[in-house]
Parts: sequence; structure tokens; C-alpha cells
Amino acid sequence: MEAFLAACVVAGTPLVLATVGELITEKSGSLNLGVEGLMLMGAVMGFMAAYNTGNPILAVLCAGLAGAGGALIFALVTVTLRANQTVTGLTLTIFGTGFASFVGQPMIGFSVPGSVGAFFNKTSIPILGKIPVLGPIFFKQDIFVYFSYVIVILSCVYMYKTRLGLNMRAVGENAAAADASGINVTLYKYVHILVGGALCGLGGAYLALIRVPIWQSDVVTGRGWIAVALVIFASWNPVKALLGAIFFGGLSILGLRLQAMGVAVSQYLVDMIPYVATVVIVIISSHKKKKENQPPADLGNNYFREER
Repeated sequence: MEAFLAACVVAGTPLVLATVGELITEKSGSLNLGVEGLMLMGAVMGFMAAYNTGNPILAVLCAGLAGAGGALIFALVTVTLRANQTVTGLTLTIFGTGFASFVGQPMIGFSVPGSVGAFFNKTSIPILGKIPVLGPIFFKQDIFVYFSYVIVILSCVYMYKTRLGLNMRAVGENAAAADASGINVTLYKYVHILVGGALCGLGGAYLALIRVPIWQSDVVTGRGWIAVALVIFASWNPVKALLGAIFFGGLSILGLRLQAMGVAVSQYLVDMIPYVATVVIVIISSHKKKKENQPPADLGNNYFREER
């Protein structure tokens, strides 16, 4: 059981990064539905850098920059040009899918270099790794998993304990009021969209470098859409996003676990489980009426300063 739960944490890590990235973006008032495309862009650029250089740090940097680059397109179109955010996000997903297919086509079947794979080998954290039950599950993982923990903690501190985080939430709740109080709305939106995009790119890189270290064009397989749904499920809370991502990560590997146990079940049916669960949870989450479970009031609305 411990091994399965540890595998759930690994499977949930790309979802953690992408979900927190989308959460930060939405908290600043921007609805970016292009998470799937951003993850694919991060995955292909991270894999390309890893394959050509054998340098894991450079691979991670390239993946983050690719995600941020894709998010910059979204920011330019929606914040500066004030285009429809929903349409732009969907278009970004299509663009990211095409970009990954075009760039990744010559690399299909190539493996991640051994130096990169060795860098991401599992490492036990002293003391924490020896905690009964929880240690092997959470603290005997690769460095990318630990990085996702740090991102969740930093996100919580930033959002709820710092003035900059308070300003970001103010922009998401009421951009006109935030602007009137002296907050640079455009700057806040740009910064948080780019940070969110970089995290999505890193989520994609985790899939390409560690989860499936052989390049294939459909490496993300819908996880970007699950991440968007997880933001709603988590009520825009990073800690809930972490727990939800691990849960959905577990669902995504349930089929392999059942097959290992000798349970005869259709692989197609098992593959549907995470997506069916996503639909069910979104429906349930949409009925939450508490104020803390509601999305930012200005989410998805473009800000026109002249309309104040």
C-alpha cells in the first residue's frame, strides 16, 4: 500500500505544478484555459534541452521558460489587446499541441540521457524520510516532487501572508478598485500569468523527463484540463490543490495497479476514470455556496481603465 501511495504522489506531481500555476493565474483575475498547451510546450522544450545537453538544470529552465513564453502570448492578447480570455486560452491549447508535435516529431522514441535520469533519482530527506508510513510516501521521492511541496508552501505564504499576495487577490476581486488604490493592475496580471505559465511548463517537463522518459507527442494526455478542474475542486487553495492532485494522480495509475493485482478490467474503462471523476467533482464543486469557495469576482473579465 505504501508503494502505491508513493506512486500516487509521483503521478500527482505534474498536476500539482500545473494546478498551482493556474490557481495563481486565476487569483489575479485571468482565466487561462491553455494549461494543456503550456504543459506540452514545457514538456517538449525540456526534453529537447535534456536530450541535446544532458544537463538537467538547463532542461528544467527551458521548460519553465517555454511555459512562461506561451503564457506571455496569452497575456499580450488578453491584458494588452483585451481579447476574450476563454477563446484565447483554447487557442493557446491548440497552438501548444501543434508546437509540441512539430518540434517533437524528430525526437519520437528518443530517451532522456542517463545523466538527467540519474539527477532525478529518488532521494530520502534525512529524518523526515524515516517517519513511519508518511516518510516512504512523501519524503523518499525525487527532487521535483520536493520542489512541488515548496511551491505549495510558498504559494500559501505569498497569497495569505504578504502584501504583494494581498494586492494580487485585490486585482482578481476588483481590478478597478485595486487600480484606484494605486496597484499596477497590468503589471500584476502580467507577472502572475507568466509565473503560472512557467509552473505549467514545469509540470509538463516532469512528465517528459521523469514519468515517461521516452518522448511521445501525447505525453500530457489531458492532464492540463484536469488541472483546470482541480482549481475549482480546490476552491483556489494551494493545499487543497496538492491533495486533489495526489488523488487524481492515484486515479491515473489505478489501471496499472489493478493489472498488477491480476484484476481483469478494460484498460479503456480504467483510462476514463480520472476524466469521469473530474466531471463529477466539477459538478459537485459548482454547488459550493460558501464565500471562500467562490472564484475571484473579476475572473475572466478584461480590465478597461477608462470604464472605472
